[in-house]
Amino acid sequence: MIDLKHIYKWVNSGNNRTFLLKDINLIINEGDFVSIMGPSGSGKSTLLNIIGMLDGFDEGEYLFLHEKVHHLKEKQRSALYKQYIGFVFQAYHLIDELTVYENIETPLLYQNIKTSERKAMVADMLDRFNIVGKKDLFPAQLSGGQQQLVGIARALIAKPKLLLADEPTGNLNSKQGEEIMELFKQLNSEGVTIIQVTHSEKNAEYGKRIINLLDGMVEKK
Repeated sequence: MIDLKHIYKWVNSGNNRTFLLKDINLIINEGDFVSIMGPSGSGKSTLLNIIGMLDGFDEGEYLFLHEKVHHLKEKQRSALYKQYIGFVFQAYHLIDELTVYENIETPLLYQNIKTSERKAMVADMLDRFNIVGKKDLFPAQLSGGQQQLVGIARALIAKPKLLLADEPTGNLNSKQGEEIMELFKQLNSEGVTIIQVTHSEKNAEYGKRIINLLDGMVEKK
């Protein structure tokens, strides 16, 4: 599904070049559940953003479902993203001007789904995450944990083939966090490929394999 070959990403500042990622080689198969771990600043979120096509890279190749992502125009990348990828962000990235209901519905608007069907799908998500009573509120009226649940519901509603999650339980209490990880486990058993960035050893154990990053490189076992 995903094939990263010799991926480098850097930032130049004057004559200095700082590497964010160095020679990343990674194959992720359909149905995998991968946990990416490493200290702050090791490149975890950068790698996730590249896989999620939200960020480019400076050198290397990225194949997603045999498509050469680095050769695609932005519009084509965006279409691939909308069709296949759900993203749970650490900082929620909810749209402030939209209600909870509208935020969750957003991914469906790109997919030519009938209004009645959209309503049913959103209702199902509101129910699943116990946020029916919050559907007409705006993000600013929610707690951090509630915003995170809305973000997860939005990522899952279009039934993505690939779910990317950056510290998905970071703002949830331990019970909610465990429920989300169990949900991810269930989705994975149904065939959804999951890549999560996490600091939590416990959450990482839900993955079928763990990739450790250090200073922008994959640590060799």
